[in-house]
This record gives sequence, structure tokens and C-alpha cells, in this order.
Amino acid sequence: MTPDLVIENLSKTYPNGVRALQDVSLRIPAGMFGLLGPNGAGKSTLMRTIASLQEPDTGRITFGPIDVLKQKDDVRRTLGYLPQEFGVYPKVSAAELLNHFAVLKGLVEARRRKEVVEAILNRTNLWDVRKRKLGTFSGGMKQRFGIAQALLGDPKLIIVDEPTAGLDPAERLRFNNMLSEIGENVVIILSTHIVEDVSDLCSRMAIIASGRVVVTGEPQQAVEGLRGRVWKKVVERAQVAEYEKSHVVISTRLVGGKTAIHVVGDAAPDSSFDQVLPDLEDVYFSALSASERKAA
Repeated sequence: MTPDLVIENLSKTYPNGVRALQDVSLRIPAGMFGLLGPNGAGKSTLMRTIASLQEPDTGRITFGPIDVLKQKDDVRRTLGYLPQEFGVYPKVSAAELLNHFAVLKGLVEARRRKEVVEAILNRTNLWDVRKRKLGTFSGGMKQRFGIAQALLGDPKLIIVDEPTAGLDPAERLRFNNMLSEIGENVVIILSTHIVEDVSDLCSRMAIIASGRVVVTGEPQQAVEGLRGRVWKKVVERAQVAEYEKSHVVISTRLVGGKTAIHVVGDAAPDSSFDQVLPDLEDVYFSALSASERKAA
């Protein structure tokens, strides 16, 4: 059985004074776990810390019997990591580079390594293009190669940081379907700012803002917590600032040349507002709005 990843009171302040993580505590079970937050929220710092690539100032991380911050080699043996910026050698084929990574992962016996590499190329739907140079791959193919290298060594903990950024809708769907299949028996942390990915894929999640965890739990439960409290009105763009002064406006979007605003409140601001069924995007923007108001 795959153990839970347990993060306790993790904090990190960079030399320039930026407080990237502030007392972060999470328990992450097997399955897909979504980590939502805007750019600069601390997601990548948390991912790099879990991946043993940087040290926190305080706190503790355990993965079963492994003390992540002290037993770095043990962590890396059970870890698959796809960072936000994943470079490839453009003139090398997918099969060649994956074979090279397999050697680095400790798969030194040639026959066994060949079996593993071929199985992963098939699993990530790269078998037919295994001899193509990586420089000719589309964005989606490169991301699939990134997860292929992360799967080497049969990891029980997989971290993917903004994996669908820049992918077209079809590539994003294929990549997400692949993550879902992989995530049934291992811990997969999906760090992203794309709310829809978490809503579609993850059984549990956390929202992080300004280095703090502001929401954690099951996505659907978080959505239910906003039921009956989200109100919508279409206004002129010039009116948005005025509504923001007198209401808790959590999001705005253009609709037919005008602006639809979503407001959170226990009752409709007035009869011109319509109640709407909330979704995870409303939860996300509501949490960020509350965090900003608290900081101010």
C-alpha cells in the first residue's frame, strides 16, 4: 500500500525577503492531489522541497518511513518528477534519451532496461515516434516524454508542476487522461493554476496563496460550501470598479461585450443579481479574494 505524504509546518523565506511558504501542513493520500494557486503563490517552492531539491527553513516531510528532508537518496529512488521547465536534447531520439535516463535511475541490466523503456514508451503513447528526434516533438509529445522519464523506476510519488501549460485543448485532454490512469495506485501531486484540471482529475486538493494553504479537502465539498452564496450580474465594464468597492467581487469575465461579475454573499446584493450554482473556479477565486482581504 502506498503511504500518505505528510507535510508539517513547512516554511521558507528567500534571502530577498519573499516568504514563499508559511507554515504549510498537508496530508496527501494515494491518488491525484491538486495543488492550485496563482503564479508566485509558493507552489513550485513546495514541489522542489518535496522533491529534495531545496531546503525549507522549518518543518518536516515524511513519506511512510522516509524522512524526505534527511533521506534524500531514498526519496529520489521512489520519486518521479516533471518540473515546470523540462528541457530535452533536440537531436536525440525519445528512445535513446529515455534509455539514458533509465541508466541514471539504476537500471543497468540491459535486457531489463530495454523491457522497462519499451513498456513506458507504450504506456505514454510514444512507441510509434520513439525514433524521432525530440526537437521535432509537439508540446504535448514533449510533456508525454517528460512523464515517461518520471515513470522510470516505478515511483510511488510523482510530482508534475504546471504540466499542461501551453498545450492545446486536445493535447491537454490526452495528457490528463494519461495522468488519471497512472494515478490510481501512487501519490500524484498536480501543481497548476488551471482550475478545470483539478476539478476533472483530483479527488483531493489544496489552494495555496501567498505561501499559505487557504483551502484543503475534496473539490466537491469545497464547491458545496459555496452553494447559495454566489451571485451573478452582467454590468458595463466601467461599472466594475464601483461594484468592487461595495461587494466581494471574486471574478469578472467578458460576456458579449459586457462584463459578468460573480459576487459572494449570504444574500443577493439586490434584486438585479441572479443566484448561480458555484463551481471550483468560484471556490478558487473566493479563496484568493479572502486571502487578499486578510493580507490587506
